[in-house]
Amino acid sequence: MKAVQFSEHGDRDVLEYGDFPDPEAGPEEVLVDVKAASLNHLDVWTRRGLPGVELEMPHIPGSDMAGVVTEVGERVTQFEEGDHVALLAGVADGGDEFSRKGDQTLAPDYRLIGEHMRGVHAEFAAVPEGNLVPVPEDVSWEVAGSASLVFQTAWRMLIHRGELRPGESVLVLGASGGVGHAAVQIADYAGAEVYATASTEEKLEYARDCGADHVINYEEEDFSRKIYEMTDGRGVDMVVDHIGEETYKQSLKSLTKGGRVVTCGATTGPDPGAGLNYIFWNQLSVIGSTMATPGEADEVLDLVWDGTFEPRIRETLPMSEIERAHELLEERQGFGKVVVIPDSEL
Repeated sequence: MKAVQFSEHGDRDVLEYGDFPDPEAGPEEVLVDVKAASLNHLDVWTRRGLPGVELEMPHIPGSDMAGVVTEVGERVTQFEEGDHVALLAGVADGGDEFSRKGDQTLAPDYRLIGEHMRGVHAEFAAVPEGNLVPVPEDVSWEVAGSASLVFQTAWRMLIHRGELRPGESVLVLGASGGVGHAAVQIADYAGAEVYATASTEEKLEYARDCGADHVINYEEEDFSRKIYEMTDGRGVDMVVDHIGEETYKQSLKSLTKGGRVVTCGATTGPDPGAGLNYIFWNQLSVIGSTMATPGEADEVLDLVWDGTFEPRIRETLPMSEIERAHELLEERQGFGKVVVIPDSEL
């Protein structure tokens, strides 16, 4: 088969789309004919190299895909040939105290397909049956292949970890990205007043279209000061911040008394300084969130499949143009998800 792969960490030029041994489905695995996949910033970080993560080389990236089941292992019970499926990237072996309580995301061995293990940017992928969800046949491959990671991440952040309530106010940073544009839609659905930041007027208009009530161009003004003005000095109840060092202090300053920052990442750096003076005096909460449990993923993906939520596609490319796909993410070009299609499907 053909697969996106790299044999060393580095810039985009380490990526290639070439021959790779065909995968085989194990007893509890499903072989999927990949019809569409999508990128996340995780793919960029994995390509560059993550501290403490040692990969088997060559590595196939990719944590999002959808396709058709072509073969099932002898112990597989949930799927059969011809089923449409999408990937849930989180893997835990179970048996630990957190998995037994129903939250595999806290398991000591929790890892992601595409980051810690070979991913799915390929013509075929062999995946444990527990890492697949059924997809209705009327859902397009682009939607099915681009929704899972960002919508489950944003859903857990806002609904389960952040406990967002109707009538609260939410500031979503980086609303043009995958998690950001999902968070805007989810916050609007939950009945919140939604503020969103982006870097261009075009991206801000997209954020409005996704459900943002108020938008801020962070290239032109300090968003924390603008929030202070827009809320008559109160601040917002929640900030969704996956950016990290560059925005963390402003995020704290944007909160009302007793507010909370929810974070799922730190693209600009992991160590911004604690800001303890803001936290203890204003009685703020800083809440971490990673991916979602299978049950939480099912909740939000049902709302994607029925059209309540919509992954916005900024561009669809052949997998052979994977360097261009990474460039779109790294250079922050466009709004929403970048989809890649195996060349054999075009």
